[in-house]
Amino acid sequence: MKSLILDSSTRLLVLTGAGVSAESGVPTFRGMGGLWENRPVEEVASPQGFTEDPVRVWRFYSQRREGAAGVHPNPGHTALAEWERHLGDRFLLATQNVDGLHQRAGSQRVVEMHGNLFKTRCSNCERPPMDDTTVYPEGTVPRCGACGGSLRPHIVWFGENLDEADLGRIGEFLTRGDGKLVFLAAGTSGAVWPAAGLVDQVRKLGGETWLVNFDPPENAERFRHFVQGRSGELLPRLATLA
Repeated sequence: MKSLILDSSTRLLVLTGAGVSAESGVPTFRGMGGLWENRPVEEVASPQGFTEDPVRVWRFYSQRREGAAGVHPNPGHTALAEWERHLGDRFLLATQNVDGLHQRAGSQRVVEMHGNLFKTRCSNCERPPMDDTTVYPEGTVPRCGACGGSLRPHIVWFGENLDEADLGRIGEFLTRGDGKLVFLAAGTSGAVWPAAGLVDQVRKLGGETWLVNFDPPENAERFRHFVQGRSGELLPRLATLA
């Protein structure tokens, strides 16, 4: 297997998707067949769904919190944390996952593109998102202590835009100009934008592109290097730290 060289001239952007978390036992929307309790997941993962039935939405996310709290980072998460310790500020991890497993493995330079399952924000006021690991009882819709509005999970739902600050942080890292730019995607479907377009941005900047995935995703042909297999098995032996 060809080695990814991480030396003193390397600037590495990593993108992780649901496949990385799935190897720890976190269910994915695809694994759920796009359904929850025989209903489309959009009903519990969209602003419209929250407006129509916030109780149902909170039941879904409380179940997800309970399930995610019982899983642990896998060797893929640990490898990425080790790479970050080696590269320091020349490393950035952008994740589509919301389970916090990267941070639990030791990663610190993380952009959570789709939010965090263990954070809550107000649907009514500008109160900053707050840490919240509560598994709410059936029928509960928590209220904001500042304005009394309904609290919602701090998740980017279907039909919502990603945080401009998060996109800006990724863009600044890509165009910083120091060192050799390398991009690695792991466990992604290659179908969710704008994350699926990062490989094209890196190619335009002359960067090196790597893909680690169990199945070839939709955008596999746009990567220079494709290593097929489970990220938890491949990432720990993919890189050479120089």
